[in-house]
Amino acid sequence: MPNKIHLTVATIVERDGQFLMVKETKFGRQVINQPAGHVEPGEDIQAAAIRETFEETGWIVELTGFLGFLTSFNETSGITYYRLAFAAEPVEFDADARLDPDIDFALWMSYEEIQQNLQQLRSPGVISCLDDYLAQRIFPMEIFRNTL
Repeated sequence: MPNKIHLTVATIVERDGQFLMVKETKFGRQVINQPAGHVEPGEDIQAAAIRETFEETGWIVELTGFLGFLTSFNETSGITYYRLAFAAEPVEFDADARLDPDIDFALWMSYEEIQQNLQQLRSPGVISCLDDYLAQRIFPMEIFRNTL
C-alpha cells in the first residue's frame, strides 16, 4: 500500500503576469502542470519544492508562501497524491540546466491561456492552486517546522 501514496510538491511562480508551467507526457497524453514532483525520503518539503522547480524548468526560485495541501486520487494508477503547493518568486534562470527527462518543455503562460487549456491540465489541483494564489490565500512560510 505505501507505493500507492505519493507525497508531492508544486510551485506557483509568477513573473510579469505569467505563470511558469511545464508540459509533460503522462500515460501517452501531453499535459500542463506547475513545476511539481515527489518528495524524496529524508528530504525537507521546502527543499523538494525548490529542487523540483529547478529540475523541471531551470529556474532557481525562492519560496514566499504556502498555498495549501491538496489530495487527489488517480483512478488509472490507483495512486493517492498528497500535494503541498507553494508560492515562489523567480530568482535566476540557468540556461545550461538539464531538464528532467519526463518534461517536454517549460513555458510561461497567462492565466487566460491556462483557462483555455483546462482539458490539458494534469490534475484539478493545477487550477485550484492558481485560483488560491490569485485570491491571495497564501499562508506564511513560518508554519513549517524543519527538523531534518
